[in-house]
Amino acid sequence: MINTHFIHWSQQYSTMRSFASWFPYNEFRPFQQEMLESAAKCVRDGGILMIDAPTGSGKSSVVAALLSEARGRKIIIAVRTISQLNTFIRELDLIRKKNKGLSFSYLIGKGSMCPLAREQNPYRLCEGVKHYTTALMRDRAGKGSLVPSKDPVIKDQIAHMAPERPLICPYYVSSRVFVNTSEGLTMAPSATLKARAEQASRKGMAPDRLWEFAGRLCPYELMIQAARQSDVLILNFHHLFDEEIRQQIYQSIGIEANDAILLIDEAHNAGDTIQNVRSVVLEERFLEQVRLELGGHRNRIAGVSEILPLIPRIEAFAGSLKRSWKGEDWFDPALFIRHVLSHSVYHDCEELIEDLLTISESIRDHNIRRGDFAETAAERLLNFFYRVNLAVTDGAYLSLYRRTGEEVDLEVRNIDPAPALQQLAGEHAASVFISGTLSPVESYRRYYFEDQDVATLSLPNAFPPENRLVLFASDITSAYRKRGDPANNSRIREYIESFAALRGNIAVYFPSYEMLSTYSETLPPDLHGKEVFIEPGNAAAASIALQQFLSLPGRGCSGILMGVCGGKWSEGLDYRGDLLSGAMVIGLPLAPFSPVRRMTIDYFIKKFGEEGEFISYTLPALNRALQALGRVLRTPQDKGVLVLGEARYLSPGIKNRLPSWLCEEGIPCTINEFRDQVATWR
Repeated sequence: MINTHFIHWSQQYSTMRSFASWFPYNEFRPFQQEMLESAAKCVRDGGILMIDAPTGSGKSSVVAALLSEARGRKIIIAVRTISQLNTFIRELDLIRKKNKGLSFSYLIGKGSMCPLAREQNPYRLCEGVKHYTTALMRDRAGKGSLVPSKDPVIKDQIAHMAPERPLICPYYVSSRVFVNTSEGLTMAPSATLKARAEQASRKGMAPDRLWEFAGRLCPYELMIQAARQSDVLILNFHHLFDEEIRQQIYQSIGIEANDAILLIDEAHNAGDTIQNVRSVVLEERFLEQVRLELGGHRNRIAGVSEILPLIPRIEAFAGSLKRSWKGEDWFDPALFIRHVLSHSVYHDCEELIEDLLTISESIRDHNIRRGDFAETAAERLLNFFYRVNLAVTDGAYLSLYRRTGEEVDLEVRNIDPAPALQQLAGEHAASVFISGTLSPVESYRRYYFEDQDVATLSLPNAFPPENRLVLFASDITSAYRKRGDPANNSRIREYIESFAALRGNIAVYFPSYEMLSTYSETLPPDLHGKEVFIEPGNAAAASIALQQFLSLPGRGCSGILMGVCGGKWSEGLDYRGDLLSGAMVIGLPLAPFSPVRRMTIDYFIKKFGEEGEFISYTLPALNRALQALGRVLRTPQDKGVLVLGEARYLSPGIKNRLPSWLCEEGIPCTINEFRDQVATWR
């Protein structure tokens, strides 16, 4: 008889032994070992795992479990922000102290890596400049100059190049040499690039030091070279979720997706990123750019004369929508295509797309030769028609119009990330999705992977419950029907004023900038001795105000941060220690309801049944609220008050889907009970 208990114990013991050479700490945090074992099993079995792990679970150490089972396969980590990138750099640095052979690198956006970028599209600029530079270097190599950085002709052209319109990249020149092989002259990385790339992959190189470290080398080429020889590569979301960019990167570093292991951090944001990548907007004013660009190539490129008559028909269609009183609504993509193509040479949209592809490629090549690397108008038009044609048959794409002042913009919006995520995960050897707010994890599993076989794990909150007070306000709401109710509005103000009596910095988050304005405009600049900070729309101003707010405890002062759920001050920020002692979310931050929102909900109801409305409408709102509350307790030592100020959080359909620790610890209260709870909190 097989002893299954012994087999399970043996597997667990073997896993722990594997962890021993990679896990960089002396002991596990609560539930951390279970998380790492699940991740290791996912890699061994070649599956998909979704982990909901609250703050303090040690999520970044999952990479140690992946390394323990990698067996020579490259690990790809996807992060959304530089802050998350730095977190993994620190984690991998710690792992490397225990395992000296570990190498890792990262690729951030070329806008941050390219010294020539300035205001131009860095990807297009790089493509064009590299093409011209390579042609020049090959020509000079054919004349015997095998080290481009030492070639006098190339150096002279660089010296006389206009900085605002670069045609040659001096950093790429320094990164390449030519060698004689059996196949003739071959371009290869320079010895300096290879040596510096080896250094970069063996030491933690912070992004803000990359330019200094690269010197006269191309930072992107340096990190691509480092990525080829690294065990771990960190990418930003856009690099991974844009299929074209991902394929280019994988080709550049010489890997196949089926031989790579994925770790996607902050996975609750994966869906939004994919939807943005797969959506396109055609502004009404942009059509004039299309007309001018195509007109300039009428006599040079065949087919342009057939495209130009379509522009007035697009404008006429957009103009007809101006009579609508709605700010945003759906338009029929099939009707749009028939209207635009009527009385033209095109029988269907596929023919138009084929011609636009040829024309856009020709214009793009022409512009690159002139040193212009921006996206062409023809390319945008091509992308729009490709997606509007998809919208005819694919419900995951909605064709919309938006009125902005006197103009109407046309958009094709992707609303369902599942096909892209399923393709992405299916291509890789194993995929682990992790977040502190992937809750409820079963809803995210269905949203991302439908009925595929996906393992899930939801960890309890590991922080001491005595360090937090969780309150549910039962007598206020942000529901639209109550927006004009004086009693409800008055109670919301009372909650804010009572909450302000807490010691230390606090934050109050609203569902929208409109509600933020409504309740903040009546507040005095100083409330209970606290300075009031209201989230501005401008990113630079928001950053300055945030730094001022965070500096208050160091000066013996405190303030009130008034922000928006999903805004600049509610996600991705670490308010440790005394930087924030409480957070209150006023209302349920649902997206504004509209006919377009109704169509999105109907699409998911058709796909998932009754749960479709929760997945497409309520789930993102809960995530925004949980993200805002999550700013407070960042370490086991932190103490704070968490308030969900909305009666709807207590309804079974929502409360039962909140993290279990919130449900178990949350105390329902009215305004009078709330005052008492806040007053007695230590």
